Amino acid sequence: MLPKAYNPTKTEDRIYQMWEDTGAFQANRDAVASGEKEGFSISLPPPNATGQLHLGHAVMLALEDIFIRFQRMQGKEALWVPGTDHASIATEAVVIRKIREEEGVADPRAELGREELLKRIHEYVAQSQGTIRSQVRKMGASCDWSRESYTMNPSLQRTTYEAFKDMYETGAIYRGDRIVNWDPKLQTTLSDDEVDYKEERAPFYTFQYGPFQIGTARPETKFGDKYVVMHPDDKRYAEYKHDDTFTCEWINGPIEATIIKDDVIDMEFGTGVMTITPWHSQVDFDMAQRHNLDIEQIIDFDGNLLPVAQEFEGMHISEAREKIVQKLEKKGLLVSVDEDYVHNIAISSRGGGIVEPQVKRQWFVDVNKPVVPWKGKDMSIKEVMQDVVRSGMIRIIPERFEKNYFYWIDNLRDWCISRQIWWGHRIPVYYCEKCSSSDSHDDNKKQETRNKKHGYISKHPGTFVSVEPLNECPCCGGALEQDCDTLDTWYGVAQWTWSPMIDPELAKDPSKSLKELIEGSPDIMNFHPTQVMETGYDILFFWVARMILMTTYCFARCDIGENESDRIPFETVYLHGLVRTREGKKMSKSDPSTCIDPLEIIPEFGTDALRMSMIVGQSPGNDFRLYTEKIAGYRNFINKLWNASRFVLLKCEESGCNPRDLVGPGPGPGSGLADRALLHGLQTLTEDVTKGLEDYRLSDVGERLYSFVWDYFCDWYLELSKGEANPSVLVHSLRTILILLHPYCPFVTEELWSFVGPEGSEMLLRERWPKVDEALKDPEAYDALQKVIDTISAIRKLRSEQGIEPGKKITVTINTEEWGDLLSSQSEHIRRMAKVESLTIEPKKEYQNVVSTFLPGIDVHVSLEGLIDTVAEVAKLTAEKQQLESYIAQLEGKLGNDDFVKNAPEAVVAKEKQKLEGNQEKLQKVVERLKSLS
Repeated sequence: MLPKAYNPTKTEDRIYQMWEDTGAFQANRDAVASGEKEGFSISLPPPNATGQLHLGHAVMLALEDIFIRFQRMQGKEALWVPGTDHASIATEAVVIRKIREEEGVADPRAELGREELLKRIHEYVAQSQGTIRSQVRKMGASCDWSRESYTMNPSLQRTTYEAFKDMYETGAIYRGDRIVNWDPKLQTTLSDDEVDYKEERAPFYTFQYGPFQIGTARPETKFGDKYVVMHPDDKRYAEYKHDDTFTCEWINGPIEATIIKDDVIDMEFGTGVMTITPWHSQVDFDMAQRHNLDIEQIIDFDGNLLPVAQEFEGMHISEAREKIVQKLEKKGLLVSVDEDYVHNIAISSRGGGIVEPQVKRQWFVDVNKPVVPWKGKDMSIKEVMQDVVRSGMIRIIPERFEKNYFYWIDNLRDWCISRQIWWGHRIPVYYCEKCSSSDSHDDNKKQETRNKKHGYISKHPGTFVSVEPLNECPCCGGALEQDCDTLDTWYGVAQWTWSPMIDPELAKDPSKSLKELIEGSPDIMNFHPTQVMETGYDILFFWVARMILMTTYCFARCDIGENESDRIPFETVYLHGLVRTREGKKMSKSDPSTCIDPLEIIPEFGTDALRMSMIVGQSPGNDFRLYTEKIAGYRNFINKLWNASRFVLLKCEESGCNPRDLVGPGPGPGSGLADRALLHGLQTLTEDVTKGLEDYRLSDVGERLYSFVWDYFCDWYLELSKGEANPSVLVHSLRTILILLHPYCPFVTEELWSFVGPEGSEMLLRERWPKVDEALKDPEAYDALQKVIDTISAIRKLRSEQGIEPGKKITVTINTEEWGDLLSSQSEHIRRMAKVESLTIEPKKEYQNVVSTFLPGIDVHVSLEGLIDTVAEVAKLTAEKQQLESYIAQLEGKLGNDDFVKNAPEAVVAKEKQKLEGNQEKLQKVVERLKSLS
């Protein structure tokens, strides 16, 4: 017999172990290759290998597990590839901080060296990965652990380097001196997506610059300013010509300045004139490139001023700013200061420090060069990224995020992919100092010959790109120095939908090209493109767009598949929202009071309850609120399902039948109407749930399942079955419910299936999704039972409104012409479930001393005779009515007083209005009750 109460703590680990031990999660690629089954695949967005999972991961795991379980039960060969991300910047920062705090090492990089530090990071990651695997299992995620991957695995490093080499060869990757986002705190470059912006109130200074007035919030960058820029159409400065020069006094003495005319200038901002600092501003750098202007570094990579600042050399910019302003003021060049100026400052999302734009020699992906063979022509990376979404090859849910996607792609700049850290994929570029100084034609020719023989690429003397390590210079045999930078984490993980599917043995063969690696890996050929990429909307640009970039480039260059639709990473992007507190605050690890730890919640409420609470009410792309009371509500739902199952098994026992022997709904004794109505409801439920899951409307489906199970099945059908039960219908209905609920609540449904599943059936995980049986549809029975339900509900409501004791039997008269036969046939159920002693069903007539409610075609009257003292009740209600009227008059007088409304705090006025509305509603109910007693 089923235990009295469901205990998730004693159940979930055992069930998950059973699933895993039986290989239930492992996908059979041969079944796809043979055409026996259709493939369905998801690559799990890899959690950072820096700690434990948070609620964002929990939401992701729940959503994707629903996708996978649904498709698996529909008969598809479902593959869910798990893994972890090496997360270069975050992981290195965590380990360095750990070493500093625990070992007292001030500068771990300098004192330990590269090899030892990387060893420490590897050890830390291995420990974290074990923790993460355990947590993913706790969430019930049905991942194929036999295919688990890691972004630093040798096969993934191989594909990362192969992609780099090919992109270098086509010119899609280049090395150049360009402006980058520099993080002085972490001492590394950042991509545009790793920069957050926050508003800051700061002084805005206006200075006299020769004949012009220029404004800035950063006077410390102005030492090298020798260009003044204005819009060519600005009539205020029509007398000044492009390239005109003039001499003016500036911070450290007279300078010669040049006038530049450029359309980028906003004539409405300030004076319409600005000086530019090309080394420390992206806009200014672009302008300097257009006009071939000189650029000069003012601030070093630690945030200190360089010798160009003369007396301020070596001073940190935060300290120097005020002193520079004071100097300009003494010179009479300070015109004004606006203390209320608000502007955005760039903050590193990785380290929290202020980002300083710097010009630095780095590796970049060129997004505008036409290097991708796409739809019969060579297109740029940017154009391909636009095409796959615009053409519908990739669908984004919710659709409104397509606008965000295109805004980002349309304004995409070249992607800086090198990072000044040690943890990660080291850039596969080697430099020979000797050869780099040689410009002879013979040396270049010799290089090209050796390139073809040994498989490296060299487009510049002394620079060699190679997937395999180079130990000596291919040209002169001299020593080589590998680039000390690593690749941006997102560069490697951008191949995540297919790089984990690379055959690891094949990847060990250095002679195989990227095309051969892809086409020789059966998992890729059978499970790629993946069907869904589910992740948070906050990394649409960080990662989702970059996966589109890398996969389309690599697969198009390797000519994989029959057409472009075979060269995308995924068909659908599903974006979930952020988890917030009950008050709408963003959950933050830095503020424990706002956080819900899934590992603390699961022992108390169970995984199934947590999963339901995160899915129902969570629509794609929208933030949602989560709090313990909500989770507790779904724990009650799980318990309700458990108790319903106990009832079904009890009825089977009373009937002397084994539930596992029952097959199909079958005819039988009992409430034929309720049976037919329930079986019809199950068909429409199956239709709705199937269509909803196919359309990724997971919240709607969850609400539909919750309502049907709690309200229709438990509160009505099972209550009706207490009179007369049909075991075949009970068991069939429970089995269908368990299958439909399984993707949402895998543990409790699997446990219950072991008691009610048909003899010989496998685990619920392997059951086939139910199909709609048209023969079981009976809308007339469903509508008829709803009439009975509405009638019982109406009687219960009248009892409650009149304050009739719950156990008190009552007298009810129902007037109806159309539904008399139906209600008469169900009169026993009405009597029992509404606690009716005397029930009369007859054509319409008038009654006294009753309370009534009116349904379409049905009038329900409850007699009050003998239930209450009418005279006393009328007196009590009359007194209450007078008190309410007096109080309402006072409130209306207060709110009608203009002085009160004008002078009282807004919150006080709002509270008084709320009191008025509440008491008016109460008065209305009292009046209605008095009328019913008249």
